[in-house]
Amino acid sequence: MTAISTPSGIVRSLRPVQLALAISACLSVASVGVAQRDMSSVEMKAEHVAGKVHMITGAGGNIGVSAGDDGILFIDDQFAPLADKIRAAIKGIHAGDLEYLINTHFHGDHTGSNAIFGEDATIVAHENVRVRLSSPDNRGGAAPASALPVITFDDGLSIFFNGERVRVTHLPTGHTDGDSYIYFEDSKVAHLGDHFFVGRFPYVDVGNGGNAEGLRSNIEMLLKSLPAGTKIIPGHGPLADLGDLKEYFSMLNDTIGMVKQAKSAGKSLADVQKQGFGEKYKEWGSGFINSDAWTEIIFSSLN
Repeated sequence: MTAISTPSGIVRSLRPVQLALAISACLSVASVGVAQRDMSSVEMKAEHVAGKVHMITGAGGNIGVSAGDDGILFIDDQFAPLADKIRAAIKGIHAGDLEYLINTHFHGDHTGSNAIFGEDATIVAHENVRVRLSSPDNRGGAAPASALPVITFDDGLSIFFNGERVRVTHLPTGHTDGDSYIYFEDSKVAHLGDHFFVGRFPYVDVGNGGNAEGLRSNIEMLLKSLPAGTKIIPGHGPLADLGDLKEYFSMLNDTIGMVKQAKSAGKSLADVQKQGFGEKYKEWGSGFINSDAWTEIIFSSLN
């Protein structure tokens, strides 16, 4: 049996910098460009996390899955060309019906299959995800009705599913302006979406309401509120725990502090990029976002 509640009792049912803009365009692709990519070699891998919760990796944001007697609740859905593979990976976990799809935010590597899965599952997301996806300014134009969240919220809501409360909570002004994290209370699993890139500098979409300092504040809050023993599904990277999240927070705190101090001293972006973050954070810049890109994101986030 499934039920949904919100802290406020309200559920809405409806069936800056050039670098940031360039990266946002890349991440927001749902049907443009990706549709032409050959994804035939992408392999979906399922991993049991804890309790009823599993993680699926492939190409794009990590997918969370709750599987049980109520059916399937899943989090994010990567790219449209992978929909059949995602469906097969979920069926390999449990043969139940698709009931709920939660989007952690609007970027195309997390919502690219919405139009397909929205025919079967009820899509849930923060209000700003619906706003972004339905906008004609969205990359590739406004998404079709089947791709849009039909249940939206401002602060958060709970879904009672597969024998546990699944809490969905808005994370303001972090990766974007519409991010949420999902916490499975009995399984003690959190899906943090793109607020968490394991061992790598994150992308913050400043052009769509994101802010590096806001991201740091949200991670600090999560470290204080998530209970000991919580397992964490990140937006990108391997399954993690609170120790990994603490290391990530230390990186955010250190690097934001370095850029803030340099900018306050009158240094230009180029000066700060040349300064870098030192040997300690060299490997953190080996992913999608390198040291120069992360510096520019922080620089553009500071008032």
